[in-house]
Amino acid sequence: MNKKIARVLSVVPPGTHLIIGGTLVLGAASYIQIAAANHALTGDPRAAVSALWSLIMTLTLGLFFPVEQELTRVVAARAVRGDGIMPVVRRATVVTLGIIAVFALAIALFAGPVARVFLHGQTELLWAFAAAMAGMGLAFATRGVLAGLGRFNAYGVSLGIDGGLRIVLALALLLGGSHSALDFALVLAVAPLGAVLCTLPAMLRGCSAGPQMRWSELFQNTGLLITSSLLAQVVVNAAVLATGVLAPLDTNLQVAILNAGVLCRVPLFVFGSLQPTLMTGLSTAATSGDGPGFRKMLVQTCGVVGGLGVLGAVPAVLIGPWLLRTFMGAPPVLGPMDLFWFSAGTMFYMLAMVLGQALVAMGRHVLQLAGWAFGTAVLLGVTCVPGSVALRVEVSYFLGSLSTAVLLLGLIWRESRRTARPHGAADTPAPGRAARPRATESL
Repeated sequence: MNKKIARVLSVVPPGTHLIIGGTLVLGAASYIQIAAANHALTGDPRAAVSALWSLIMTLTLGLFFPVEQELTRVVAARAVRGDGIMPVVRRATVVTLGIIAVFALAIALFAGPVARVFLHGQTELLWAFAAAMAGMGLAFATRGVLAGLGRFNAYGVSLGIDGGLRIVLALALLLGGSHSALDFALVLAVAPLGAVLCTLPAMLRGCSAGPQMRWSELFQNTGLLITSSLLAQVVVNAAVLATGVLAPLDTNLQVAILNAGVLCRVPLFVFGSLQPTLMTGLSTAATSGDGPGFRKMLVQTCGVVGGLGVLGAVPAVLIGPWLLRTFMGAPPVLGPMDLFWFSAGTMFYMLAMVLGQALVAMGRHVLQLAGWAFGTAVLLGVTCVPGSVALRVEVSYFLGSLSTAVLLLGLIWRESRRTARPHGAADTPAPGRAARPRATESL
């Protein structure tokens, strides 16, 4: 068994095993936090916390994960060239704080409609919403620098502290007899801020002075990345939000859909441990022109992700309904088939994430956007079909993820054929367009 585990770890990007522990703690924290809220709250407050959790995951990952990706890419490239990264960190901090400020302003302007449509009128949750966005935004920026520097141990510590604080605080609220939705919501703000403070020294130690940079060096593709990331988060979190809109009075179904979706994301939390090193490895291969290494890493990661999807689906379908009722305190309104659709959707969602990151490393940000836009359109179309609300949101997640993965795979295959030309036959970049990374020449 130990040899098998070692063999699996050997095919994932180097350094991944150093952050698996932190990722698992953060993943476990999601389940414990949701379960604690389910046991402590009832009615509209419980449904509001479920919706808030989905909103926070959608927007923080949608807005700030692209910042982490770009930071990882640029910091890794500078490390290869031997350039200092302090100018990158300064400008990334300005952009992150700017996004947080714009979001806080939007919350202030549209507080009433947001609380009424998504939070069951729980207006006190709005400022917890803004605080959580701030804490998680800073955490993503810090982790992007750590991943680019190859400091995966510190990256794992950040994840572990974030998850550990969520677990401790959520259980303390439950055992202390709290019945406040605001208390449980604030956990999502306090935990990531604690992680930032604890890992900030490790990040700053790697921030040496370097040549000044243009804004375009860091954020030439940020608009495309943010749009792609937001669409990806719509695909993975739409089930809960759509249920709230389509069945606003069925709070039991809303809570059950959130819990089922999160339960079937166990492989996705494990996959999170691959993402930092995957992007670092792909970006480094692209910068150094290592086409075979780029291709090998992509194929192996897709294989691991497919295996994770299957391993997660089997127990979710077989004992998932029991886990939802017993451990997570969810209403007993979903069965094995509901969990099958969520599990299958998660597997194809992870594959789409891997393929999308490969296109980003190849310099094809717009193609990644095209894939997620197509998948979102499929999801919305299926959601609008008449029928059972639960079935519609579950199948829409599956088909949206599947269609995205298939299209992205086709786009990578097309780009591989296009770039596999004899030397000198490659297209000359148009004025103002960045040249393709050399790693794509031998894909």
